[in-house]
Amino acid sequence: MLRSKFFKALMASAAVAFGVTAAIVTLSTTGPSPAQAHIPEGMLQSADSGQVPSLAPMLKSVLPAVVNISVSGEMAVQQNPLMQDPFFRRFFNQPGQPQQQQQQQQQEFKAIGSGVIVNADKGYVLTNNHVVVNATSIKVTLQDGRDFKAKLIGRDPETDIAVLQIKAKSLTALPMADSSKLQVGDFVVAVGDPFGLGQTVTSGIVSALSRTTSMSGYQDFIQTDASINPGNSGGALVNLKGQLVGVNSEILSRSGGNIGIGFAIPSDLARTIMDQLIAHGKVVHGHIGVMIQNLTPELAKALGVNTDHGVVVSRVMSDSPAQKAGLKNEDVIVAANGKKVTDALELRNAVGLLEIGHKVDLTVLRGDKTLHVDVTVGKMQSLSASNDNLFSDLQGASYSPLQARPSTSGPNHGIAVGDVKSGSPADQAGLQNGDIIVSVNRQPVSTIEQFQKLAGKNQPQLLLRVVRGPGALFLLLTH
Repeated sequence: MLRSKFFKALMASAAVAFGVTAAIVTLSTTGPSPAQAHIPEGMLQSADSGQVPSLAPMLKSVLPAVVNISVSGEMAVQQNPLMQDPFFRRFFNQPGQPQQQQQQQQQEFKAIGSGVIVNADKGYVLTNNHVVVNATSIKVTLQDGRDFKAKLIGRDPETDIAVLQIKAKSLTALPMADSSKLQVGDFVVAVGDPFGLGQTVTSGIVSALSRTTSMSGYQDFIQTDASINPGNSGGALVNLKGQLVGVNSEILSRSGGNIGIGFAIPSDLARTIMDQLIAHGKVVHGHIGVMIQNLTPELAKALGVNTDHGVVVSRVMSDSPAQKAGLKNEDVIVAANGKKVTDALELRNAVGLLEIGHKVDLTVLRGDKTLHVDVTVGKMQSLSASNDNLFSDLQGASYSPLQARPSTSGPNHGIAVGDVKSGSPADQAGLQNGDIIVSVNRQPVSTIEQFQKLAGKNQPQLLLRVVRGPGALFLLLTH
């Protein structure tokens, strides 16, 4: 329930939806309505002036920069496992088919999302990777109704960022703010195309910073209570100056609709990934070859270090950049390139978002000594989707070691699954982007060498334990 008459008037004037009928009111009341932020005191206008408090002047420059994205493509049909059994195929009068032919059955799909124009001259559009993954055709629709076929410049599943390009004149781009200056309580506005209703504006505050979710990848989310719903993915989160502070990405919901907990990728992170995608068409995330965990007061006391923040090196990989630079087990890393490190997430982002070959200056506590260790960022060892030495049902996906993550967010070891190709053996076996394989045939795995040995092509079968989001499952793969 909105308690402020001023804010009620603001929302009435700020919500923009094209072609929306009264039926939308019914949709918006099907779930709980989260409380919204009040308008900042500085934006209140005198009632004597006859003007109503409004964000409309700011939104006039924002709305033309937010676009609708519609995609189409093909994805594998998930067949009923019973239909793989010859008895059931005969019982239901289903003729036998070679397994390879079954695996290549495809189904067309269509989906919608949102995007943000960030370069008007070159037509670059930021959106989410999950909006365009598996797409064979991408169309961008502007606020003025113009449609353009979009070119995919590149996408990065690890950060859920993708860059498109359209050839169009008279575009409006959003300036990108310094998201590191955001504070909890700052007012923000989300713009996108929820449920395909049309361009829609919602407002709220920054609820939290540096959030992580159960999904894998590089995470440093802005949490907001500005309504974000399906279709808002890739849309803009802006400050009250009309600057882009985040790219809407995920929601936490039991019903699929908004409950007041949404997540956006900070503009600083989006800009870093965008620059690499434009320059190289892909992002190669760096690593230094350490396994780390968050420092606790108990660990600090046991290790004899005088600090209230940092991460502990629990393992240095052999022949890694970290080993070559002289890092050791039990070292406590308290800063990277002069910036304070408070948890594993911060160090992971600091290293993983640097280009290969760049150096990171780590401030390290080793007992009562403070050291500076320069580590050259290396390329993460991984297995490509076409690796012929893996078990046949693993073909069609890429695999890489799980990078450092906070101990409170999922497993701290395993093999991350990415780029699962639609219709591939890995897809048919049930693997998904973001899965984490923590054991193979009941043996824990944390390195590519272990994974190659345990999941080789000559194995008779594989029993994989997979962590997926907040849950886990076993997958049994046989030839």
